[in-house]
Amino acid sequence: MDNHSQPMTTGDSDQFGSNTTITGLREVLAFPYRSYLYSYPHKTAYRELDPPLPLGPMWERENTDTYFLYMHIPFCAARCGFCNLFTLPDRRNDTHERYVDALERQAKQWAPITSRRPYSRFAIGGGTPTLLNEVQLNRLFDIAEHVMGLDPAQASISVETSPDTVTEAKLAIMKERSVDRISMGIQSFIEAEASAIYRPQKPQEVEEALEKLTRYDFPLLNLDLIYGLPGQTVESWIYSLERVLAYEPGEVFIYPLYTRENTIVKPDDIRRQGPDIRMELYIAARETLKSKGYVQYSMRRFAKEQSSSKVLLPYSCQEEGMVGLGCGARSYTSEVHYASKYGVSYKATQSIIADYVATERYDVADYGIVLSREEQRRRFILKALLHREGLTLSDYQQRFGTDVMADYPWLSELFTEDMGRVELEEGERVLRLTEEGLGYSDAIGDWLISAEIREQMEGFVFS
Repeated sequence: MDNHSQPMTTGDSDQFGSNTTITGLREVLAFPYRSYLYSYPHKTAYRELDPPLPLGPMWERENTDTYFLYMHIPFCAARCGFCNLFTLPDRRNDTHERYVDALERQAKQWAPITSRRPYSRFAIGGGTPTLLNEVQLNRLFDIAEHVMGLDPAQASISVETSPDTVTEAKLAIMKERSVDRISMGIQSFIEAEASAIYRPQKPQEVEEALEKLTRYDFPLLNLDLIYGLPGQTVESWIYSLERVLAYEPGEVFIYPLYTRENTIVKPDDIRRQGPDIRMELYIAARETLKSKGYVQYSMRRFAKEQSSSKVLLPYSCQEEGMVGLGCGARSYTSEVHYASKYGVSYKATQSIIADYVATERYDVADYGIVLSREEQRRRFILKALLHREGLTLSDYQQRFGTDVMADYPWLSELFTEDMGRVELEEGERVLRLTEEGLGYSDAIGDWLISAEIREQMEGFVFS
């Protein structure tokens, strides 16, 4: 079924309710912040796999040259008002230790299965990984290197942190373990804006954390901000952005605020703020970043040219070969995406983590989605098109044996709406979004979802 063969609705609406009908690109563009995709298919489309799939045969069929190793630490100091990620507010060392024990147990079972390929990327995310103490943080790197076989000399290594968990001791560990990229979510330098999203953060605490980070001179510093916060104006938004730029990060991510009925800050809370100025804020930030020499790589990512002292192994932006360790981590092969179950409420998340920690065997995929050929094609398009690099048409032809414009002729709507164009680059035809199209990436991503996946996502009940 083609997702443009009938009207579609989604219950995952940000601002306009669950009855918004989408029939084509123009209608989608009218609601640029209706929903977003940071993975396809989204985890709300995952279901019980019956029977469970043994991991060995699944990974034996994987043809990618390198893998991406990811570890998920689902703990944070407090849940932010916009957060619907898989994370639990829990600072207790004994809870963290039992969790790392389980992650190591899982790694020992997975290592023989995923050792066919080297790892070109390694990331520790969450949650807040640096909420762990120094011993536990160091253990994660030991597990990656000594159990999973990561070679830190040929892999890019990234760690997420937060202002309240940046310490000299933890920075020293990450520097010693060859971390290339530190990513810190700031969201706002205005205390009232941070408080409005239930983020107990003082601007002075942020500044002190940034000063420590810059002293350690990691190869790449990434800083995150959110626009559309309650009470935010263009002036206060640009103030936060300029404070970030004062530390000369190599990479800046800007995120529009999204709220859901399952987040602490509700959609109604945002509607009461008045007119939606997110697009105005986005354009102001885009122009500011461009004027400072940053290149836009996606709707969210702006970066400067980077050099690395490592000779990194290549890795495809399609994110196949993702080996996800830990509760909440997703693993991707070309045919199957799988993970632990997904919850948002404190009770549900706590229960899922408890089940993970108590588990003895991790050698089957029992919750996820088997990608049809149709979903593999859509994923390939999405992962390429929503980035500056765009979709090389011959890559699609080589992968699937057909022409993308013949398979999806409605993609031509991108041209009529000035959201996309085909360019000739080194003899190859590349479909990429225009600058305006990049600004509407979330809407375009929503437009590309298949009817089948949308129906599964709508059927997910947040617990």
